[in-house]
Parts: sequence; structure tokens; C-alpha cells
Amino acid sequence: MRLTGIGIAVVFLAFGCEQKSAPVLQVSPLKSSSIESLVPQAQAILKAGLEDSNSYIRTPAVEIAVETSQRQFLPRILQLTEDPVVTVRFAALVGLGDMKCSACKSTMEQKKKDPNPNVQIAAAYGLVKIGGAQYHNDILRALNSGDPTVTANAVLLLGKIANRNDKARLYAILQDENAPDKVLFQAVESLARLGDAKVYKDKIWPLLISKYHDDRVWGIRCMGALGTPEAQTAVQTMLQDDVLEVRLAAAEQLGAFKDRSGIDLIEKYFNQRPNLDETSLANQMAVSAIGKIRDPKLNGYLPAALASKSPIIRLIAAKSVLLQTK
Repeated sequence: MRLTGIGIAVVFLAFGCEQKSAPVLQVSPLKSSSIESLVPQAQAILKAGLEDSNSYIRTPAVEIAVETSQRQFLPRILQLTEDPVVTVRFAALVGLGDMKCSACKSTMEQKKKDPNPNVQIAAAYGLVKIGGAQYHNDILRALNSGDPTVTANAVLLLGKIANRNDKARLYAILQDENAPDKVLFQAVESLARLGDAKVYKDKIWPLLISKYHDDRVWGIRCMGALGTPEAQTAVQTMLQDDVLEVRLAAAEQLGAFKDRSGIDLIEKYFNQRPNLDETSLANQMAVSAIGKIRDPKLNGYLPAALASKSPIIRLIAAKSVLLQTK
């Protein structure tokens, strides 16, 4: 299998992007009180992202607002359910569900009639998350939509709902020889979210030893979704991978495990003066890792990332601030 774009997840640049030299980063250790001083800037960046003219910025801005519990942006996220771009509407409705916005029920019900089936199932997901268990069936039916993107998004949402009764359906997808790669990859991650022990050996471990580095990154993500001590140990081995982006992905994921064994790798990366104005995958992983690892000596790199010319790097830096202060 090869990794492809799935649902609302966005990889902005491919592996191996050249890192041009940049001026020496101004770095100083930040105490917890100092990280608080960056919150207004981080929130301003997030607000600008939610209002950006580019949907590739609006979509991750919604996801970050939700992940960092910035409920003051709920009115804007509600507006984005009417966005002209499907991925933005999808993200907004999923976000309203994840934030358990019961007051948004009427909007979710209305968007169940959206002309796009991806938006319809996002609305169904939102309704499930605020207590409408009957809408789970709408997502299950979408598994047989015949549209690979709709199916992949339905699989994604089933993983987020985490109903163990859905395991058989997800395994049936994995056994479908005609299923597109993006559906198969998403099924692996969703089974990991469901805590399925079998998926570790049969599906995720093969990703970690794949010859393709993007497969290995997805495997690391799936290990994180599984969240077991065994998965954590497997991710630790990826700190020795031959590809920088894979090592950075492992360090970031270990931070989510509250494991700081990747901190030296992240510090070394920043000490090599990467050009944070570039939206490279390495920059994305390294800046994201700061928020997961939560160490003052890494936080010292955040002001430079918040000032990046790349709106994506700024958003990720904002997330790294807000994750530590929510």
C-alpha cells in the first residue's frame, strides 16, 4: 500500500524538501509563564487562519481550534459549515461534534441535507457526538457509497466514534481486494483507534518496515492511535530510521505518549537552522513536536515559528502554544 491523501488530513509538501539555510534562530528557554505570553499571538494566528481566503488554511485552522479547545471560535466554525469548499464544511461539522456543541444541533440536522455526501456524514457524526446514536447508521451506509473519498471519510469517522461493534465492518474493508489504498490506510488507523490488538502485528507493523517512508510515517500515526505500551516501544525504534522526516514523526508521536526520548532529535534539528519560512514536512513535524513534548528548552523555538512566512508553520506553532496552555 502507498499513502495517499485521506479525508481532511493534509500533507502540504512531499518528503525530501530542501531546507535552505536561514538566519540563526533566536532561542531562549521559556518557562511555563513565558509560554502563556505567546497565547494572544497564537490565538490571533488561529483567528486569521479561520478567516483565510485559502481553504488549505481554513481546514487545518478548524482542526487546530478544536484540538486546542478554543471554544471562543465556535461561532466562526459554525459559519464555516456553509463554506463553499467541501473539506472546510466537513472539518467544521466534525469539529462541532468533537466540541459537543449541542446548541449546534439544528445546523447539523440541516447539513444532513447538504448536496455533498461527505458533508452529510460529517453532520451525522456531529449528531452522534451530541447524543444522536441513530445517526451512526448513516455513516455505516456510507461505507458502501462507491466513492473512495466518501468511504474513507466514513471509515475515519467510525474510528473517531470508537464503537467496538464496528470492528467486523472495518476488517471486511481490509479484506476487500478492490478497496483503494486511502480506504485501506484509514481502516488500519480506525481499527487502531478501536484498540484492536490484532491490527498491531497484522497491519501496523508492516507499515513500519515498509520500504516507503510515507508508509512508515502513517504506521507511526497508527501506533499513536493504538496507544499501547507495545506501540510506544515500536515508535521508539523509528527514531533510528534512515529518513529525517520519519525520525521527526516518531519524536512527535512519542511526545503524545508523554515520552521525551525524541527531544534531542528535535533540538538538533532546530540547531541546524532550518528555514522556518518553508512549509516542509520536516518543519511541520518538528514544530508540532514542540507542543507534544512540552519542554521549555524546545519552547524557545516557538517565537521564530510563530513569525514564519508560512501560514501552515504559523498555525502549527500556534497549536504547539495552545496545546500547552489549554
